[in-house]
Amino acid sequence: MLERKGLIKFGDMDVTVVGPDIKPGDIAPEFTATTQDWQHINVLEATKGKVRILAAVPSLDTAVCDRETRRFNQEATNLDEDIVIVVISADLPFAQKRWCGAAGVDRVLVVSDHMDMDFGEKYGTLMKEVRLLRRAVFVVDRNNRVVYADYMPRLVDEPNYEEVLAAAREALKNA
Repeated sequence: MLERKGLIKFGDMDVTVVGPDIKPGDIAPEFTATTQDWQHINVLEATKGKVRILAAVPSLDTAVCDRETRRFNQEATNLDEDIVIVVISADLPFAQKRWCGAAGVDRVLVVSDHMDMDFGEKYGTLMKEVRLLRRAVFVVDRNNRVVYADYMPRLVDEPNYEEVLAAAREALKNA
């Protein structure tokens, strides 16, 4: 598995990123994640026929991830039903369930990569030393082609929500 240093820091520590960066034009790799009810799902297969926004976050229990997930949940209310937002973190499923319940997050699919780190390894978001995901956002069209990919240079940086949502809406029009 590809391992790279010098891409991102966790605090003051330079961490190893596992996996390749995904680029627009790539076919999105299928990945398995765990739902809040401890069911293992193939996320792309489970959302087949939809445009997917995949948002990788380090942990819902941090201020930036909390803000980002709440923002995507809010934006989801204004999106076509054929656009699905999936938030992936390494948090345990019961922690995700608790957080989503407390935050009122019910419009996005929040799944865990904790068990296998399948998403992290395939999408180049796994930070090896801390076993968390670096922040990144991808838009995947109905044909599983990546049409937008952005890796945040620092863990505290939020994605450009307007760009992400515009890419998803454009992918829906081009379906």
